[in-house]
Formats: sequence, structure tokens, C-alpha cells
Amino acid sequence: MHKERDTGMDTLLELHGSIFDQMGGYWIKIEAWQVEASQEIPHGIRYSLTLHEPYGKRILGYDNAHAVKMPGKFKYAGRIMPYDHKHRHASDKGVPYTFRDAQQLLTDFFDEVDRVLSEVR
Repeated sequence: MHKERDTGMDTLLELHGSIFDQMGGYWIKIEAWQVEASQEIPHGIRYSLTLHEPYGKRILGYDNAHAVKMPGKFKYAGRIMPYDHKHRHASDKGVPYTFRDAQQLLTDFFDEVDRVLSEVR
């Protein structure tokens, strides 16, 4: 069985290091680089896509660059595990994000950027 190529991966990798002005002082930063596929990163890409407010504070982010505590019912029930996740606001520690492919990641991120910017403007 042949796996289809993730054509969005090239786009995501080409965007590495990019910063995009979103007017009103808001800006986007994209970091993405290939790594060896592993259990923690089965898609073989390390990434961080963030939206920042005018003073530099991150107000939205999609990443797999660090481990986060999995939600649990009791104080110590959650385990710290690396996985794809998103930060929905400045103080959000992260919630799971299902990575399907790089193109869907870009679409989901920019859709959420549009939503957040429409709420803050």
C-alpha cells in the first residue's frame, strides 16, 4: 500500500521562519522543520504556528514543540506527554490537536487566526 504524499508539507517547510503582519500590530510566526519520525512525532515534522498581539504575547498557537499535561480527573491523574496540540488563548496550557496532514494544519491554524482576529478587533 502506497501512502499519498502530503503536498502541504513542502509549503509548511517553506514557511519556516516567516513572520506575517496581520495589521493592527498583530502578527503570525511560523516555524517548521523535518525531524526523524518517531512515536511522539509520527508525521516527522516539528512545528510551532503562533499568533501574537501587538505587545508580543502569544494569543493562539498550534505546536508539538513541548510536552503538556494530559487532562485528568484528579490532581495527579494526568501524565505529561508530547503530542500535537493547540493553545486557544494566552494562558491556555494546550489541548489536543489531531494532526492529519500539513495542509490541514495550515488551514485549521489560519481559520482560527481569522476567528480570533475578528473577536479582538
